[in-house]
Amino acid sequence: MSQKTVLITGGTSGIGRACALAFGRAGYAVAVTGRDAARLADTAGALAAAGIAHLTVQADVGDAAAAARAVVDTVARFGGLDVLINNAGLSMRAKFADVDVKVLEQLMQTNFFGTVYTTKAALPHLLARKGTVVGISSIAGYRGLPGRTGYSASKFAMNGFLEALRTELLPAGVNVLTAAPGFTASNIRHAALVANGQPQNETPRDEGQMMSSEEVAAHLLRAVAQRRRTMVLTGEGKLVVFLNKWLPGLMDKMVLNNFRKEEGDF
Repeated sequence: MSQKTVLITGGTSGIGRACALAFGRAGYAVAVTGRDAARLADTAGALAAAGIAHLTVQADVGDAAAAARAVVDTVARFGGLDVLINNAGLSMRAKFADVDVKVLEQLMQTNFFGTVYTTKAALPHLLARKGTVVGISSIAGYRGLPGRTGYSASKFAMNGFLEALRTELLPAGVNVLTAAPGFTASNIRHAALVANGQPQNETPRDEGQMMSSEEVAAHLLRAVAQRRRTMVLTGEGKLVVFLNKWLPGLMDKMVLNNFRKEEGDF
């Protein structure tokens, strides 16, 4: 079998870029997608400097044709596909009463349908190699977060899709991993959309106290190797998932109070 190959959507920053370097250093050929040509070029330079066989594809995976093209280009370059990491995503920060519904549609298109489109195109190749589908979900896919209605909805949808897909693919030997990194230092909060659809260009959280993208990538690399079903990271993330399952009423109040303290407008 040829060198193993990973395709990472949204691979030019944050967790995606960290995964590109981590998987490449572990011996994978790496393909990454991104919408920004400059960031793609910068990522290509970092991969080349590390001696990693790589491909960059300028594509918005929220567009079905672009997602399919990313898969076709990857397989054409490297001869197959072993791991798909659905990482491309957008967040938001706005009360539902204030937000333009088009913002929610945009999040669903990228976060959920981007995962669906890319996975659909990649599936025949993953079946051929009994590979792995990874969905980078979120704690917001287990626990709805105030000011993140569209983000939470998209991640809940992703979780349901991946769980159903995992069950379907059990006989075929394709693994499906749902990964919730927890509160991680990345650019997703800086790029989060506010009520009018513009990026907020700041973060309300202390990024320095969070798990780094590189740490998340190392955990993901191990989880893929172990063919795990789920992965929830950070102590805070695990506690939120656990308490929300068993004490949902209490969690409503705790989550609201936490966001009021940090963001001040709830």
